[in-house]
Amino acid sequence: MSASTSGKLVIFSAPSGSGKSTLVHYLMETVEGFGFSISATSRAPRGTEQHGVDYFFLTAEEFRQKVDAGEFLEWEEVYAGTYYGSLQSEVEKSWSQGQAVAFDIDVVGGLNLKKQFGDRALALFIQAPSIEELERRLVARGTDSPEKIAQRIEKAAWEMDQRDGFDHIVINDDLERAKAEAKALLEAFLSA
Repeated sequence: MSASTSGKLVIFSAPSGSGKSTLVHYLMETVEGFGFSISATSRAPRGTEQHGVDYFFLTAEEFRQKVDAGEFLEWEEVYAGTYYGSLQSEVEKSWSQGQAVAFDIDVVGGLNLKKQFGDRALALFIQAPSIEELERRLVARGTDSPEKIAQRIEKAAWEMDQRDGFDHIVINDDLERAKAEAKALLEAFLSA
C-alpha cells in the first residue's frame, strides 16, 4: 500500500443495473490501497442488504438530522423522500488508515465529488451497453416493482447524458473485460 493513496477518492457511478456494484466488489477484493465508503440512505434494505455493510439505513428524519449537523460530504434526494449521501466519517476512516476512498454512488453524487476533489478523484462511469439491456438486467434482478424499474429507466437516460463529466467510461458489455479495464485504471491512479 502506498502512502500516496491517502487523500484520494475513487468514484464509481452508473445508472442502476449497469453492474457497478459487481465491479466495485471485484476491485475491493483484488486491488490494495483503498477502503470503501458505505453510503447512507433513507430507503429500505433490498434483498440481503445489511445495515453498516451495504448501507447505513436511516429514517428520512435521521438522514435530515445528519444533513443539518453537517455530517455529509455530499447528499441528495434521489427520488421523492429517498435520500442518499456520503458520510464524512467514512472518508476520514479510510484516509486515517492511509487508503484512498471508493464510492459506489449515483451519477449526481459522483459528479459533485469530482467537482469537490478534482485531480484527487478518479471518476469512473460504468455503462450498460444499452437502455434495453439495462431494463433487462433490472427485471432479472427481481428487487424492484415494474413502476420502480420504469422510474429507474427514465432516470438512466438522463444519467447516460452526464457521462462526459467523468474521467473514464467503462462499458460493461463483457464483465471480464470491464473488470480488467476498471482494474487497470484504478491501479494506475493509485500508483500515481
